[in-house]
Amino acid sequence: MKVYADNAATTQMSKTAINAMLPYFDNIYGNPSSLYTIGQEAKEALENARNRIAACLGCTPREITFTSGGSEADNQAIRSAALNGAKKGKKHIITTAFEHHAVLHTLKRLEGEGFEVTYLDVRHNHNITAQQVKDAIRPDTCLVTTMYANNEIGSILPIPEIGEICREAGVVFHTDAVQAAGHLPINVVDQHIDMLSLSAHKFHGPKGVGVLYCRKGIPLTSLIDGGAQERGKRAGTENVAGICGMAAALEEACANMEENTKKVTALRDKLIAGLSQIPHSALNGDPVHRLPGNVSFCFEGIEGESLLLLLDQKGISASSGSACTSGSLDPSHVLLAIGRVHDVAHGSLRLSLSEYNTEEEINHILKSVPEVVSYLRGMSPVWRDLQTGKRQYIL
Repeated sequence: MKVYADNAATTQMSKTAINAMLPYFDNIYGNPSSLYTIGQEAKEALENARNRIAACLGCTPREITFTSGGSEADNQAIRSAALNGAKKGKKHIITTAFEHHAVLHTLKRLEGEGFEVTYLDVRHNHNITAQQVKDAIRPDTCLVTTMYANNEIGSILPIPEIGEICREAGVVFHTDAVQAAGHLPINVVDQHIDMLSLSAHKFHGPKGVGVLYCRKGIPLTSLIDGGAQERGKRAGTENVAGICGMAAALEEACANMEENTKKVTALRDKLIAGLSQIPHSALNGDPVHRLPGNVSFCFEGIEGESLLLLLDQKGISASSGSACTSGSLDPSHVLLAIGRVHDVAHGSLRLSLSEYNTEEEINHILKSVPEVVSYLRGMSPVWRDLQTGKRQYIL
């Protein structure tokens, strides 16, 4: 049996998204900046997609800028807000310790340019509170940037509350909603979100295309110069096919969100209950405020890489954390941030589900993971030391 359980890394494209893209590879292939008919047909499709995406987010079409994905959108949002703040003498930024590297690396660069960054602690419930944000805001704070939901451990942050606090304090609030868009209800106006990033391939759309929402009145700094596309905020001919596929996928995800959430949450809870029976294991992430499809565990006494390879032999595609850090020998910064020690963090497994998964697949996972964990522990000198008392169990 083949089981794809790495939907946090990327999702299978939906037939709806594929069909929406096809005309723009073949019949309507014009450049949307061109004045002749085939170019204007592409322009019409581009603006239609912009309108539909704006409707899904609760904003106006002119507040939508198309990007190559979530990482670019994060970079542009953060740098824009930082530069806007610096012009007013405000160079303090608030974030969390378990953000995606697209955020953390951008902030690290800004620190080298004289900005000060406060990293909120996420060890309590593997999440933050709105009060932490409120307590961290200073007169010179120009930006609060927190993810909507964590890509590795699934914790959903208190976004509406954070947004309200930031709005009252006059601080720009950006959220990386790459894992949330299409899976959780989003309304940028009701939730007081000033800037938001998303990526199509996380909700059954194509790779290489995303969105930056920026509230009207907040100046955007262009990262890519060379043309007047996207109102001069992002140069380069737009990926019309990809954008149309993204709009179709987001509309479909939002329309079916309630039904999909109910199904995926039931599969997730069954998986969590089953894996919790493995001795010396621990669930990572907020146990209550959690993405519908996220299951993240640490298993003491094993290496996550070996676990993934053996699960792959059983037909199960999974990960040990973020796809963006695969290949690194270092334990996940997210797991270290929530308080997992190095030895435990190395034995991590992330299973991320979608509405395409079935109960039969969950049963296969629940049969396979305990078998593989037991097999690896049987070969592990660390596990032998734990059992003989030479080392103390942590989990």
